[in-house]
Amino acid sequence: MRILFQLILRKNTLRQHKRHNFYDKNVRNYCDINHKIDYKSLKVLFFGTDTFSLSSLVALHTELEHDRNIKVLDVVTSFRAMSNPIKDYAQKENLKLFDFKSIKSKESLDYDLGLVVSFGHLIPEQIINEFPLGMLNVHGSLLPKYRGAAPIIYAIRNGDTKTGITIMRIKPKHFDTGEILCQKEFAISDTELMPDLHHRLATEGAKLLIDCINAFPLSLTRAIPQNESEVTYAPKIDENFTQVRWNTMTAKDVFNLYRSLYSFKFCSTTWHGLPVKFKEMSYHPLSPCTENIEPGTVIYCQKLKCLQVFCANGQAIHVHDLGIGKKSKISAFDFNNGFLKKRPESERKFTS
Repeated sequence: MRILFQLILRKNTLRQHKRHNFYDKNVRNYCDINHKIDYKSLKVLFFGTDTFSLSSLVALHTELEHDRNIKVLDVVTSFRAMSNPIKDYAQKENLKLFDFKSIKSKESLDYDLGLVVSFGHLIPEQIINEFPLGMLNVHGSLLPKYRGAAPIIYAIRNGDTKTGITIMRIKPKHFDTGEILCQKEFAISDTELMPDLHHRLATEGAKLLIDCINAFPLSLTRAIPQNESEVTYAPKIDENFTQVRWNTMTAKDVFNLYRSLYSFKFCSTTWHGLPVKFKEMSYHPLSPCTENIEPGTVIYCQKLKCLQVFCANGQAIHVHDLGIGKKSKISAFDFNNGFLKKRPESERKFTS
């Protein structure tokens, strides 16, 4: 795997920052208090909610315990979630913990730096302004590509062969628009599933965050604006995203959708009015393309014990387990006996 690490440089930093109104104040503050901050003893307030952010919190906590650049590490999360690994970890390790609601009502904060990882809430401008060094975010893509809540899912669904991690400044009112401090690039394999890439980027994102902090103040002053002409988006996943569109999607497209949603949601379709969710499927790139067969057509393969569902390019995706109607999970064999055989060949089709 080819890994690229790049601390992004720019010239005339202060002049370029002044083109961005919000950062006029932060840059002036940075210059004014630069000599007052001990970069080997930072007071940090961390914002996070999920397993992706947990990797960064654990890495920061390790730095704190070994007296490496962090003097104070407190934690902000949302207490509304029933399952919250950030809250659980903070309580277990006796880290000072705040609910996001309580932080928003505080008049002042006594920290040098705010760090945000997979938090899911816009940070109010008055909170951002409380941090002399501003706030930084760990994002799971090579910004400006895939701004939004689901960059990892979109990268896999779109068949990308590379992705990465970006450390960027937090700006008010918008997600993922701030200046980039550093990035690291990673390859995506043709078979990698979303949870595996999610875990890998969470781990590498935590490492990159620590590298970025260890490079203070240089990494702070050499951030560059995002190229707005290259922006793409990765919004939250809805049910429409999960739909297989047999008439336009190739077999590889369907498999990429399956990989992108794995363990989170299921690819979905319809069998004569009944909702269908694909629980397990596989793709064989060298399988032949069949002409003159309608997309969505289903054949049971006795030899492979799977359903072969033909896609827009004439290749078939192989379905091993699925849910249909009120049946949460059945095998391809059971689907063949209980559903497929009961229809004439002309009606053996999934529809979008």
